[in-house]
Amino acid sequence: MKYYLVTGGAGFIGSRYIQMLFDEMGDDVFVINVDKLTYAANLSRTAAFSERENYEFVYGDIRDERNMEVLFEQYPVDVVVNFAAESHVDRSIAAAGDFMNTNVLGTHVLLDCAKRLAPKARFVQISTDEVYGAVKKRPFRESDRLLPSNPYAASKASGDLLALSFFRTFGMDVIVTRSANNFGESQHEEKLLPKLTKCAFLRCEMPIYGTGAETRDWIAVEDNCRAIRLAEQYGRSGQIYNISDDHPLSNLESARRIARIVGKQTGEQGLARLIKFVPDRLGHDFRYALDTSKIQNLGYKPTTEAQFEKRFKQAILGLLERFRTEESLPKVKMPSKEDIFDLLVEERYERIRKEIEENK
Repeated sequence: MKYYLVTGGAGFIGSRYIQMLFDEMGDDVFVINVDKLTYAANLSRTAAFSERENYEFVYGDIRDERNMEVLFEQYPVDVVVNFAAESHVDRSIAAAGDFMNTNVLGTHVLLDCAKRLAPKARFVQISTDEVYGAVKKRPFRESDRLLPSNPYAASKASGDLLALSFFRTFGMDVIVTRSANNFGESQHEEKLLPKLTKCAFLRCEMPIYGTGAETRDWIAVEDNCRAIRLAEQYGRSGQIYNISDDHPLSNLESARRIARIVGKQTGEQGLARLIKFVPDRLGHDFRYALDTSKIQNLGYKPTTEAQFEKRFKQAILGLLERFRTEESLPKVKMPSKEDIFDLLVEERYERIRKEIEENK
């Protein structure tokens, strides 16, 4: 029996990783899922495995040192996979405190507990391509310097460096993975593809920052988890592994593809008319791109263009069905705390943007 402590396992990527562990290992794995259940988490993502005897959900915050100590004392942890993170760039620009607390301080608490109470455990730090900043010429290699452009990316870079410092100083078994943009049908709707899909479904404006020329590499969540699993199993301690399938799309092209898919499914063509250009994001990186030679050397095979097209379409159709289901449910008139927070974040972001424009 192998024991995994997975943080953020009610999130979009973490829940998919846990499912992959059960699919591969069955009853030979025990998973402890620690999640604070913030606005982006959803326990419905864990429904497929929540009743398993070899699964334990723990409501908790990775910043809570005593709570984390109890878990390490209670279970003989073999692997820690740290998915727990605040991850939305706009939120980090409007209010960066939670990002520093979770992505930096929370990562430190986990590392320190693992060092003291599970010194032989492998620690997998999940990170992002955004830590490198914008690509200038060639795709980023793992050895390239970090130049994050926003508070979210800076907080993730800090977590990465902390994790690697525990390898160098204390000899902990640490690896870091840095992934391109993920997509999938259970992704939170604040992210680009779900947001655009919902807007197309509701026939409201599909907002695109700037000119829409900013370009991102996309990878299906199941493929990202497949690569992370390879790094976790076969990666060398102290190493970083970039993960991407090298399928770049500009934000404008993503919006147009979604408009076509939703239009074909609903029988209403010309939904691209809903695309609206809005003032650019502060510190907006133009392009991300990763050199994935190292993860491919571990056996990862990027998806073909045909496979990517199929996954992309399936994800948008899955999101569309999800939003249809939500639309059919009874409406709650009172706004939730999350809705109120979203409004405050949007107002603060807009205020910051205007202040910067006025001071130029």
